[in-house]
Amino acid sequence: MTPAVDRLSIPTKAFVGITVSLGVGVLAYFLAHWQSHDLVRFACYLAVAVLASGLKVQLPGIDGTMSVNFLFILMGVMELSLPETLVIGCAASLFQSVWQTRKRLDPVKVLFNVAGMMANASALTYLSYHWLTVRFASNKPILLMVAALVFFFANTLPISVVIALTEGKSSRKVWAECYFWSFPYYLVGAAAVGLVGIINHTAGWQTSLLVLPLIYWVYRSYRLYLGRLEAEKDRVEVEKRHVEEIASLNMRTIEALALAIEAKDHTTHTHLQRVRTYAVEVAKELKLGDEQIEALRAAALLHDIGKLAVPEQIINKPGRLTPEEFEKMKVHPIVGAEILERVAFPYPVAPIVRCHHERWDGSGYPDGLAGEQIPIGARILATVDCLDALASHRQYRPALPLAEAMDKVKERAGTWFDPQIVAILEQNYVELERMAQMTEETIVPHTLSKMVKVERGLAPATGFEKDDLTTHGVTENSDFLTSIASARQEAQTMFELSQDLGVSLSLSETLSVLSMRLRRMIPYDSIAVFVNRNGWLLAELVSGENFRMLSSLKIRVGDGLCGWVAENCKPIVNGNPQVEAGYVVDPGKHTTLQSALVVPLEGLNGVVGVLAMYHANRDAFTPDHLRILLAVASKVALSVENALKYQQAESSATTDYLTGLPNARSLFVHLAQEVARCRRTKTPLAVMVCDIDGFKQINDSFGHLEGDKLLREFCSRLKEACRGYDYVARMGGDEFVITAPGLTPEAAKEKAERLNQAAVESGRHVCGRELITLSVGTVFCPEDGYDVERLLAEADRRMYSMKQVHHAEAIAREQGTKSRGAAVE
Repeated sequence: MTPAVDRLSIPTKAFVGITVSLGVGVLAYFLAHWQSHDLVRFACYLAVAVLASGLKVQLPGIDGTMSVNFLFILMGVMELSLPETLVIGCAASLFQSVWQTRKRLDPVKVLFNVAGMMANASALTYLSYHWLTVRFASNKPILLMVAALVFFFANTLPISVVIALTEGKSSRKVWAECYFWSFPYYLVGAAAVGLVGIINHTAGWQTSLLVLPLIYWVYRSYRLYLGRLEAEKDRVEVEKRHVEEIASLNMRTIEALALAIEAKDHTTHTHLQRVRTYAVEVAKELKLGDEQIEALRAAALLHDIGKLAVPEQIINKPGRLTPEEFEKMKVHPIVGAEILERVAFPYPVAPIVRCHHERWDGSGYPDGLAGEQIPIGARILATVDCLDALASHRQYRPALPLAEAMDKVKERAGTWFDPQIVAILEQNYVELERMAQMTEETIVPHTLSKMVKVERGLAPATGFEKDDLTTHGVTENSDFLTSIASARQEAQTMFELSQDLGVSLSLSETLSVLSMRLRRMIPYDSIAVFVNRNGWLLAELVSGENFRMLSSLKIRVGDGLCGWVAENCKPIVNGNPQVEAGYVVDPGKHTTLQSALVVPLEGLNGVVGVLAMYHANRDAFTPDHLRILLAVASKVALSVENALKYQQAESSATTDYLTGLPNARSLFVHLAQEVARCRRTKTPLAVMVCDIDGFKQINDSFGHLEGDKLLREFCSRLKEACRGYDYVARMGGDEFVITAPGLTPEAAKEKAERLNQAAVESGRHVCGRELITLSVGTVFCPEDGYDVERLLAEADRRMYSMKQVHHAEAIAREQGTKSRGAAVE
């Protein structure tokens, strides 16, 4: 046999070195004491042993071979001297190591096989055989069996130790797996050698050479056996890979179905994976079987697949469901089970999905099962599903802290949930949460192409829906006279509201009128209009209770109550206001808003905002209130849209588009007002005209984009250098004007220096060096007069005088620099 001794660690090198040294010593000692009684017989045995060592077979599972040369070692032990036996064993082992090897020869491995292993094994076998011969001379079979056993251990144990040291395994395990199976082969060889020995004593040693055909037959038989073993092993590997591929395909199918659920129900992005982690670990604590755990693993991902049959507006509704909507929702366990029954899972998934909304006390659905009638997987799933749902954000309520959610689940132990499962969950939920978070980090998120705009397709096959404006009557139980009066009042209010909205262009005025008119028809504690500004809903009008909190809300379209209405263009009646991101009860108010009526404001170019009414009582709004609000929503939306356009046009007419500062038109209006106030109150007013020196060089050297960037940077620093009530405007180009009420000449001079420093720092920040300065001309009212145009003209003249001074200073600095350079040369 030949071991794989490729990578030698220090302990391996030490063991190999000791073994080889011992073998070389044994071989050298006995070769020095050579003795042979029959050289012809020795030569024949040597030739046949070398020839037989070429008949080797590859050992399964390791890089090693085995041959029948040990038969001739046993014959040498029995009939030759120890030096002759050593030569036969080592020569045959050497030939086996180098003949038709698959890999490049390794001198260390060859030396270990020949000198270290074979020499020691042959010597140990010879000495043990002849030492026992003195005691059991008459019992040759026992002697041969013991000799074969000694040779087996001496030949296989060193190889096992080397392999174990090289591969970091247990030597006992390596020996048991790779070599122990060959032990009977050695015993059969010992029996064959005994038979040959009997023939030798009867017919002479030459007849033993006839054993070579028998050896070849054994070699071919064993080679055929190993070939069949390898073929069987390959077949098992192929079947194993096939089973693994089927299992992987099954799990990918489950995950694809779970992704379909996620596409329908936006609240389950990580919910399914977290529930699976919790459920599987609880099942392991209960010591459920592998089949039950696999069923629960699949059911945890697929338990909400029946929601594919529930309308999306019901699934994602921020508010509480109506009885009719809940009836629709209750079908999802049945539909989910029916879908999964067609998959034909090898474990019971469908019963878990069908029963995951059953309760321990029998009050659940769809079948009203109780106690242990509910499958154990469904009981686990129901408990962990509730815990994760309570600890996760939902459209109809904010998330609870995990400990508080666990307390709520514990309160329902024995009524909704199995007490044993709740106890296990309570004991382990902190660790399970940590495991779930680790699992979430390793999951590659799937993104479905739900927001892609499909350009093809002009209309559905049946055409588009036609508008059908219908009105609903009042309640049947109301008195008809009251109904007539109410309808007349409603019509009058609607008419007045339409008139008011039609003539108003101011957004604040529009919304104020709206809040007053609507209070006559719909009772509310608070009203808010949120306007859509770049995907965020910002409060434009807030009136009533919780004013401070509602005014501070900034809601992303798609999030919370108002965000859902804006995204889906569908109203909500009696939704929970507390699901809004940033909703906090005002400690100064005793009223907590409990219900909300929210409708979208859809203009010509999409949703411009939402109109929300709030009430302190639950279920305060009726379908009739919704009807009224929907009737005015389109008019309000158009009015808000027009007011926003007017606001934008008004802003652009008075604001410089590049810097955001007031423009020249705004400046003249404001300056006229300030001069009039100065004349009326006899208070001083400073007007400062500023111009950037060297700005043309910036545009010429760096381009107009960098010039615009410099202007914006300077304007930002300019406003920081001015007081909060100073008025800063852009006259045009690189010229700016500041009106500063109450500024004295000394303070104006100091302010001009600060403004110049702001310009220098802006140039350094944008261009990397000091390229610009600021020239400032200042006039004072009433000292320089009350006429606006004369004030600006005088300030402009003084500014140009300052610019000439700066220009002269710059020329002087440049000439001084050139003079110093010439002196150095």
